[in-house]
Amino acid sequence: MPTALEESTAPPVRKGEGPAAETAPAVQRSSSAPPLYILTTRCPDTTGIVAGIAGFLAAHHATIAEAQHYDDPYTGTSFMRTVFHDNGQGMPPVQELDRKFTEAVGKRFQMEWRFNEVRRCRALIVVSRQGHCLNSILHRWSTRTLPIEVVAVVSNHQDMRSLAEWHGVPYHYLPIIDGRKPEQERRLMELFERVEAEILVLARYMQVLTPEACRYFEGRAINIHHSFLPGFKGAKPYHQAHTRGVKLIGATAHYVTTDLDEGPIIEQEVSRVDHTQSPDDLTVVGSELEALVLNRAIKWHAERRVFRNGSTTVVLK
Repeated sequence: MPTALEESTAPPVRKGEGPAAETAPAVQRSSSAPPLYILTTRCPDTTGIVAGIAGFLAAHHATIAEAQHYDDPYTGTSFMRTVFHDNGQGMPPVQELDRKFTEAVGKRFQMEWRFNEVRRCRALIVVSRQGHCLNSILHRWSTRTLPIEVVAVVSNHQDMRSLAEWHGVPYHYLPIIDGRKPEQERRLMELFERVEAEILVLARYMQVLTPEACRYFEGRAINIHHSFLPGFKGAKPYHQAHTRGVKLIGATAHYVTTDLDEGPIIEQEVSRVDHTQSPDDLTVVGSELEALVLNRAIKWHAERRVFRNGSTTVVLK
Protein backbone atom coordinates (compact mmCIF):
# COMPACT_ATOMS: atom_id res chain seq x y z
CA MET A 1 0.00 0.00 0.00
CA PRO A 2 1.44 3.42 -0.88
CA THR A 3 2.21 5.83 1.92
CA ALA A 4 0.68 9.28 2.16
CA LEU A 5 3.87 10.70 0.70
CA GLU A 6 3.92 8.19 -2.16
CA GLU A 7 0.25 8.49 -3.07
CA SER A 8 0.84 11.01 -5.85
CA THR A 9 1.90 9.53 -9.17
CA ALA A 10 4.99 11.74 -9.29
CA PRO A 11 7.65 13.02 -6.85
CA PRO A 12 6.97 15.88 -4.42
CA VAL A 13 6.90 19.35 -5.92
CA ARG A 14 10.29 20.97 -6.53
CA LYS A 15 11.29 24.33 -7.85
CA GLY A 16 11.23 24.18 -11.62
CA GLU A 17 9.32 20.88 -11.69
CA GLY A 18 5.66 20.05 -11.17
CA PRO A 19 4.22 16.68 -10.12
CA ALA A 20 1.26 15.00 -11.67
CA ALA A 21 -2.28 15.35 -10.36
CA GLU A 22 -3.04 14.68 -6.70
CA THR A 23 -6.05 14.97 -4.47
CA ALA A 24 -8.38 17.89 -3.82
CA PRO A 25 -11.93 18.12 -2.51
CA ALA A 26 -15.20 17.42 -4.18
CA VAL A 27 -17.39 20.21 -5.53
CA GLN A 28 -21.09 20.24 -6.25
CA ARG A 29 -21.45 19.80 -10.04
CA SER A 30 -23.80 17.99 -12.37
CA SER A 31 -22.95 14.40 -13.26
CA SER A 32 -22.42 15.40 -16.91
CA ALA A 33 -19.91 18.15 -16.11
CA PRO A 34 -16.25 17.44 -16.95
CA PRO A 35 -13.79 16.78 -14.11
CA LEU A 36 -12.21 19.82 -12.49
CA TYR A 37 -8.51 20.35 -11.81
CA ILE A 38 -6.63 22.91 -9.72
CA LEU A 39 -3.29 24.43 -10.64
CA THR A 40 -1.50 26.15 -7.75
CA THR A 41 1.60 28.22 -8.46
CA ARG A 42 4.17 30.26 -6.56
CA CYS A 43 7.00 32.24 -8.11
CA PRO A 44 8.90 35.54 -7.98
CA ASP A 45 6.55 38.36 -8.96
CA THR A 46 6.96 39.67 -12.48
CA THR A 47 4.91 40.72 -15.50
CA GLY A 48 3.04 38.10 -17.51
CA ILE A 49 2.36 35.38 -14.93
CA VAL A 50 -1.43 35.43 -15.21
CA ALA A 51 -1.27 35.71 -18.99
CA GLY A 52 1.23 32.86 -19.17
CA ILE A 53 -0.96 30.49 -17.16
CA ALA A 54 -4.19 31.48 -18.90
CA GLY A 55 -2.58 31.26 -22.33
CA PHE A 56 -1.12 27.83 -21.62
CA LEU A 57 -4.46 26.42 -20.49
CA ALA A 58 -6.31 27.94 -23.44
CA ALA A 59 -3.75 26.54 -25.87
CA HIS A 60 -4.36 23.07 -24.45
CA HIS A 61 -8.16 23.18 -24.70
CA ALA A 62 -8.84 23.99 -21.04
CA THR A 63 -11.45 26.43 -19.76
CA ILE A 64 -10.76 28.37 -16.57
CA ALA A 65 -13.68 28.06 -14.15
CA GLU A 66 -12.22 30.03 -11.25
CA ALA A 67 -9.00 31.93 -10.55
CA GLN A 68 -7.46 33.90 -7.70
CA HIS A 69 -4.13 35.72 -7.75
CA TYR A 70 -2.10 37.66 -5.18
CA ASP A 71 1.24 39.46 -5.38
CA ASP A 72 2.88 39.89 -1.97
CA PRO A 73 4.63 43.27 -2.05
CA TYR A 74 6.71 42.41 1.02
CA THR A 75 8.28 39.19 -0.28
CA GLY A 76 7.95 39.86 -4.01
CA THR A 77 6.15 36.55 -4.44
CA SER A 78 3.21 35.78 -6.72
CA PHE A 79 0.59 33.21 -5.71
CA MET A 80 -2.11 31.88 -8.02
CA ARG A 81 -4.87 29.24 -7.82
CA THR A 82 -6.59 28.29 -11.07
CA VAL A 83 -9.51 25.87 -11.43
CA PHE A 84 -10.01 24.50 -14.95
CA HIS A 85 -11.60 21.75 -17.02
CA ASP A 86 -11.62 20.31 -20.52
CA ASN A 87 -13.41 22.68 -22.91
CA GLY A 88 -14.70 19.75 -24.95
CA GLN A 89 -12.02 19.93 -27.65
CA GLY A 90 -9.67 17.36 -26.18
CA MET A 91 -7.60 18.65 -23.25
CA PRO A 92 -4.55 16.37 -22.75
CA PRO A 93 -4.33 14.19 -19.61
CA VAL A 94 -3.23 16.23 -16.61
CA GLN A 95 0.08 14.32 -16.42
CA GLU A 96 0.87 15.47 -19.96
CA LEU A 97 -0.21 19.02 -19.10
CA ASP A 98 2.21 18.95 -16.21
CA ARG A 99 5.13 17.92 -18.42
CA LYS A 100 4.36 20.57 -21.03
CA PHE A 101 3.89 23.23 -18.33
CA THR A 102 7.51 22.75 -17.27
CA GLU A 103 8.95 24.10 -20.50
CA ALA A 104 6.17 26.49 -21.48
CA VAL A 105 5.63 28.30 -18.17
CA GLY A 106 7.33 26.76 -15.13
CA LYS A 107 10.98 27.31 -16.01
CA ARG A 108 10.27 30.70 -17.57
CA PHE A 109 8.86 32.11 -14.31
CA GLN A 110 10.99 30.04 -11.89
CA MET A 111 7.78 28.52 -10.55
CA GLU A 112 6.86 25.97 -7.98
CA TRP A 113 3.55 24.42 -9.01
CA ARG A 114 1.20 21.51 -8.56
CA PHE A 115 -1.68 20.09 -10.57
CA ASN A 116 -4.46 18.59 -8.47
CA GLU A 117 -7.50 16.59 -9.48
CA VAL A 118 -10.55 17.90 -7.65
CA ARG A 119 -11.90 15.35 -5.17
CA ARG A 120 -12.43 15.02 -1.45
CA CYS A 121 -9.38 15.31 0.82
CA ARG A 122 -8.82 12.30 3.12
CA ALA A 123 -8.76 13.51 6.74
CA LEU A 124 -7.66 11.78 9.93
CA ILE A 125 -9.12 13.48 13.02
CA VAL A 126 -7.44 13.37 16.44
CA VAL A 127 -9.32 14.40 19.58
CA SER A 128 -9.13 14.09 23.36
CA ARG A 129 -12.19 14.62 25.60
CA GLN A 130 -13.83 17.78 24.20
CA GLY A 131 -16.13 16.88 21.35
CA HIS A 132 -17.47 20.19 20.00
CA CYS A 133 -15.02 20.43 17.09
CA LEU A 134 -15.27 16.74 16.24
CA ASN A 135 -19.06 16.86 16.33
CA SER A 136 -19.11 19.84 13.96
CA ILE A 137 -16.67 18.23 11.54
CA LEU A 138 -18.58 14.95 11.44
CA HIS A 139 -21.88 16.75 10.90
CA ARG A 140 -20.52 18.84 8.03
CA TRP A 141 -18.82 15.80 6.53
CA SER A 142 -21.98 13.69 6.75
CA THR A 143 -24.03 16.44 5.07
CA ARG A 144 -21.29 16.84 2.41
CA THR A 145 -20.79 20.52 3.18
CA LEU A 146 -17.13 19.97 4.08
CA PRO A 147 -14.97 18.79 1.15
CA ILE A 148 -13.21 16.00 3.02
CA GLU A 149 -13.52 12.27 3.56
CA VAL A 150 -13.16 11.42 7.27
CA VAL A 151 -11.23 8.16 7.17
CA ALA A 152 -10.88 7.64 10.94
CA VAL A 153 -10.93 9.26 14.37
CA VAL A 154 -8.02 8.78 16.80
CA SER A 155 -7.99 9.58 20.50
CA ASN A 156 -5.93 9.04 23.62
CA HIS A 157 -9.24 8.57 25.46
CA GLN A 158 -12.42 6.57 24.89
CA ASP A 159 -14.85 9.50 25.40
CA MET A 160 -15.56 10.21 21.72
CA ARG A 161 -15.95 6.61 20.56
CA SER A 162 -19.76 6.61 20.54
CA LEU A 163 -19.91 9.86 18.54
CA ALA A 164 -17.50 8.59 15.88
CA GLU A 165 -19.11 5.17 15.60
CA TRP A 166 -22.61 6.71 15.40
CA HIS A 167 -21.36 8.39 12.21
CA GLY A 168 -19.91 5.10 11.00
CA VAL A 169 -16.31 6.30 11.30
CA PRO A 170 -13.61 3.89 12.58
CA TYR A 171 -12.35 4.86 16.05
CA HIS A 172 -8.76 4.13 17.11
CA TYR A 173 -7.87 4.32 20.77
CA LEU A 174 -4.17 5.17 21.09
CA PRO A 175 -3.38 5.86 24.76
CA ILE A 176 -0.06 7.23 25.92
CA ILE A 177 1.18 4.49 28.24
CA ASP A 178 3.72 5.32 30.94
CA GLY A 179 4.64 8.54 29.20
CA ARG A 180 5.79 6.78 26.02
CA LYS A 181 4.52 9.48 23.67
CA PRO A 182 6.99 8.78 20.80
CA GLU A 183 5.72 5.20 20.66
CA GLN A 184 2.10 6.37 20.53
CA GLU A 185 2.92 8.92 17.82
CA ARG A 186 4.64 6.27 15.70
CA ARG A 187 1.38 4.32 15.78
CA LEU A 188 -0.46 7.50 14.76
CA MET A 189 1.90 8.04 11.83
CA GLU A 190 1.56 4.40 10.77
CA LEU A 191 -2.23 4.76 10.83
CA PHE A 192 -2.00 8.00 8.82
CA GLU A 193 -0.15 6.11 6.09
CA ARG A 194 -2.31 2.99 6.30
CA VAL A 195 -5.57 4.87 5.72
CA GLU A 196 -3.88 7.04 3.07
CA ALA A 197 -4.80 10.25 4.88
CA GLU A 198 -3.75 13.61 3.47
CA ILE A 199 -4.46 15.89 6.42
CA LEU A 200 -4.32 15.48 10.20
CA VAL A 201 -6.88 17.60 12.06
CA LEU A 202 -6.23 18.27 15.76
CA ALA A 203 -9.83 18.77 16.88
CA ARG A 204 -9.03 19.78 20.47
CA TYR A 205 -6.34 17.13 20.86
CA MET A 206 -4.82 18.06 24.18
CA GLN A 207 -1.35 16.68 23.58
CA VAL A 208 1.74 18.50 22.33
CA LEU A 209 3.19 16.72 19.31
CA THR A 210 6.88 15.86 19.53
CA PRO A 211 9.32 17.58 17.14
CA GLU A 212 9.56 14.32 15.17
CA ALA A 213 5.79 14.23 14.65
CA CYS A 214 5.69 17.95 13.79
CA ARG A 215 8.28 17.41 11.08
CA TYR A 216 6.44 14.36 9.72
CA PHE A 217 3.13 16.23 9.49
CA GLU A 218 4.60 19.55 8.31
CA GLY A 219 2.07 21.35 6.14
CA ARG A 220 -0.43 18.53 6.68
CA ALA A 221 -1.63 19.12 10.26
CA ILE A 222 -4.06 21.81 11.42
CA ASN A 223 -4.62 22.74 15.06
CA ILE A 224 -7.28 24.85 16.78
CA HIS A 225 -7.08 26.78 20.03
CA HIS A 226 -8.51 29.83 21.71
CA SER A 227 -7.03 33.17 20.70
CA PHE A 228 -5.90 34.20 24.17
CA LEU A 229 -2.47 32.62 23.64
CA PRO A 230 0.13 33.35 24.82
CA GLY A 231 -2.12 34.58 27.65
CA PHE A 232 -4.35 32.34 29.79
CA LYS A 233 -2.40 29.15 29.29
CA GLY A 234 -3.31 25.90 31.00
CA ALA A 235 -6.64 24.69 32.29
CA LYS A 236 -9.91 26.64 32.01
CA PRO A 237 -8.73 29.56 29.86
CA TYR A 238 -12.26 31.00 29.62
CA HIS A 239 -12.52 31.10 33.40
CA GLN A 240 -9.19 32.94 33.48
CA ALA A 241 -10.49 35.35 30.84
CA HIS A 242 -13.65 35.99 32.86
CA THR A 243 -11.56 36.82 35.91
CA ARG A 244 -9.66 39.40 33.87
CA GLY A 245 -12.83 40.86 32.38
CA VAL A 246 -11.97 40.35 28.73
CA LYS A 247 -14.22 41.96 26.12
CA LEU A 248 -13.22 39.86 23.12
CA ILE A 249 -12.70 36.11 22.81
CA GLY A 250 -11.71 34.20 19.73
CA ALA A 251 -10.23 31.13 18.06
CA THR A 252 -7.21 30.49 15.85
CA ALA A 253 -6.57 27.69 13.36
CA HIS A 254 -2.98 27.20 12.26
CA TYR A 255 -0.55 24.70 10.81
CA VAL A 256 1.33 22.65 13.36
CA THR A 257 5.04 23.38 13.74
CA THR A 258 7.69 22.72 16.36
CA ASP A 259 6.89 26.18 17.76
CA LEU A 260 4.00 25.34 20.08
CA ASP A 261 0.76 27.05 18.97
CA GLU A 262 2.75 29.48 16.82
CA GLY A 263 2.47 27.90 13.37
CA PRO A 264 1.31 29.86 10.29
CA ILE A 265 -2.23 31.08 10.91
CA ILE A 266 -4.93 29.99 8.47
CA GLU A 267 -8.03 31.57 10.02
CA GLN A 268 -9.21 33.49 13.10
CA GLU A 269 -12.54 34.75 14.41
CA VAL A 270 -13.60 36.79 17.44
CA SER A 271 -16.79 37.57 19.32
CA ARG A 272 -17.52 40.44 21.66
CA VAL A 273 -18.48 39.51 25.23
CA ASP A 274 -19.31 41.52 28.32
CA HIS A 275 -19.56 41.49 32.11
CA THR A 276 -23.00 39.85 32.11
CA GLN A 277 -21.66 36.55 30.79
CA SER A 278 -20.45 33.82 33.11
CA PRO A 279 -17.35 31.67 32.60
CA ASP A 280 -19.63 28.93 31.27
CA ASP A 281 -21.18 31.40 28.82
CA LEU A 282 -17.71 32.34 27.57
CA THR A 283 -16.84 28.67 27.18
CA VAL A 284 -19.89 28.10 24.99
CA VAL A 285 -19.09 31.11 22.80
CA GLY A 286 -15.46 30.02 22.55
CA SER A 287 -16.39 26.45 21.63
CA GLU A 288 -18.66 27.67 18.85
CA LEU A 289 -15.89 29.89 17.49
CA GLU A 290 -13.37 27.07 17.62
CA ALA A 291 -15.63 24.75 15.60
CA LEU A 292 -16.39 27.49 13.05
CA VAL A 293 -12.77 28.50 12.55
CA LEU A 294 -11.47 24.95 12.34
CA ASN A 295 -14.04 24.02 9.70
CA ARG A 296 -13.08 27.04 7.61
CA ALA A 297 -9.40 26.13 7.81
CA ILE A 298 -10.07 22.52 6.84
CA LYS A 299 -12.21 23.60 3.90
CA TRP A 300 -9.67 26.08 2.56
CA HIS A 301 -6.81 23.60 2.94
CA ALA A 302 -8.81 20.88 1.18
CA GLU A 303 -9.64 23.27 -1.65
CA ARG A 304 -5.95 24.14 -2.12
CA ARG A 305 -6.53 27.76 -1.18
CA VAL A 306 -3.81 28.02 1.49
CA PHE A 307 -0.22 28.84 0.56
CA ARG A 308 2.61 28.92 3.06
CA ASN A 309 4.42 32.26 2.89
CA GLY A 310 7.27 32.11 5.37
CA SER A 311 5.79 32.36 8.86
CA THR A 312 2.40 33.40 7.46
CA THR A 313 -0.13 32.11 4.94
CA VAL A 314 -1.86 33.44 1.86
CA VAL A 315 -5.47 32.22 1.58
CA LEU A 316 -6.93 32.71 -1.90
CA LYS A 317 -10.69 32.82 -1.41
